Amino acid sequence: MHDTVIRGGTIVDGSGKPGFTGDIALEGGKIAHVGGKAGPGKREIDAAGLLVTPGWVDVHTHYDGQATWDSELAPSSWHGVTTVLMGNCGVGFAPARRSKTDHSDLIGLMESIEEIPGVALADGLKWNWETFTDYMDALEQMPRAIDIGAQIPHHPLRVYVMGDRAVRREAATGEDIEQMRDAVRQALVAGAFGFTTSRTNSHKTPSGDMVPGRYSEVDELLGIGAAFKGLRHGAFGMNSDFDNEAEEFEWMTKFSKETGRPVWFLLVDQPNDTSRWRRMMEGVHKARKAGAMVTAQIAGRPVGVLLGIDTALNPFSIRPSYQELLKLPVAERMKRVQDPAFRAKVLSEKPAQEYLKRLSQFRQYIVTAWDRMFPFTDPPDYEPRKEDSIAGIAARQGRTPDEVAYDYLAKSADSFLFFPIVNYNEDNLGVLQTMLEDETTLLGLSDGGAHCSSIVDAGVPTWMLMHWSRDRSRGPRLPLERIVKRQTSDTAGFFGMHDRGLLKAGLKADVNLIDYEGLRLRIPEIRYDLPMNGRRIVQKADGYKATFVSGVSTFEDGVYTGATPGRLVRAG
Repeated sequence: MHDTVIRGGTIVDGSGKPGFTGDIALEGGKIAHVGGKAGPGKREIDAAGLLVTPGWVDVHTHYDGQATWDSELAPSSWHGVTTVLMGNCGVGFAPARRSKTDHSDLIGLMESIEEIPGVALADGLKWNWETFTDYMDALEQMPRAIDIGAQIPHHPLRVYVMGDRAVRREAATGEDIEQMRDAVRQALVAGAFGFTTSRTNSHKTPSGDMVPGRYSEVDELLGIGAAFKGLRHGAFGMNSDFDNEAEEFEWMTKFSKETGRPVWFLLVDQPNDTSRWRRMMEGVHKARKAGAMVTAQIAGRPVGVLLGIDTALNPFSIRPSYQELLKLPVAERMKRVQDPAFRAKVLSEKPAQEYLKRLSQFRQYIVTAWDRMFPFTDPPDYEPRKEDSIAGIAARQGRTPDEVAYDYLAKSADSFLFFPIVNYNEDNLGVLQTMLEDETTLLGLSDGGAHCSSIVDAGVPTWMLMHWSRDRSRGPRLPLERIVKRQTSDTAGFFGMHDRGLLKAGLKADVNLIDYEGLRLRIPEIRYDLPMNGRRIVQKADGYKATFVSGVSTFEDGVYTGATPGRLVRAG
């Protein structure tokens, strides 16, 4: 008698092979039977007409803080994700000395880079750890809906070892590098899945300075990388501007060949350098030919900011009259925005230089480029057409762009404009497809748990199925089996999670039951449900009939059951 039998579903097992119809039996937290006819179960589910897949394994999230207080880990858990990996982009909360100043600095860094409300982090984090091993032990004490894994981040490690010298971005001494190497080694042996760093100008401290590891020398990175030697798990990951492309690929290739471990970096298609992604891919292929395991981690869709009345930015937040609204509750703000006299006043004003100066040059662009702002439709469209931009609509209607944008946002607090930042090139929609079809890339970059006031991409796993295998109309679709493989066995296997990512007897019973034709992303909504009423944008989905973690039902028809089978996963 099995614990659960899922009967007659279309099984797409995560291997990439064609789907097939049959039963799946779950027993003792593992998969006991796949295909054909299974024996009886204590609970039996009729899955006829449903898609049965492994649970999604999302390897790029920022739940480092949320995982210490929240057992549900939404919104990722709402989208069939059963395992998340955090500690990305070199930011996190361990190691950290037991100092209020150090704690405050790490909170500020996470808030500045990943846009997680500092008040929520300050209230939610208990700081019952110092070393990274302590941090993992603390994570292990809390039951949760889904599994989590951790990577040790560079910036807190550098500050832990070097103190203020790290903040001033001084070069690490030989002794500093040895201490960082030893700390990484201890973390890896204790079960960390890798080490991450950030070498990009887009990541800054709250004061606008570059992050501690921005200009770390190659000797420091290779010295830290020595911690991986002799281990059979662990990956080195980074977000880099590739200031010197040849040099970056040279040391990544050297690192991987010397340690035998993989190196990954984030890759997106940037509008200001449309050939960069191809140069990066050529660099990956060259490194692979040289015997190095270098991989580009990619996003499956355009990454963009949501602009609304209650988000971090909107096109009118740089106008004097609108600035007066920012301290008002949202309901009162909406009343003022919908007042015709107030509308006329705001539209008569030009952006104030004093407000523009407070924004980075990039954010100034976001709130002024009408040709890259798009009404966010229902269902959401992440590949909008140029003519459907605010500028395009205004031209057709004979109105000004700010009139069109204002009236759209004034409809409700849940009306958003979508501003695609990267991976949006309407003149070449094949870029993402090319990257997804390349075997040297890894799907990631959902940023689950981060960018709470402007971006919500935790629903990417759902969108991947909908868009790439079912709905795409502006280019070829990709096989469903490939999309499932991309976010199950591919992601799990890359980081050495060989007990999951496939529907195979003996592996972990992480399973999704999906109404494939009914799968739908909802319009994002804003909630104040983080600690201290911290704000975040969330996005739900329809179509997930059930999700199982270790054979335990965690979600039924999109509703959390309250079960907590999730655990900290330790590498190796």
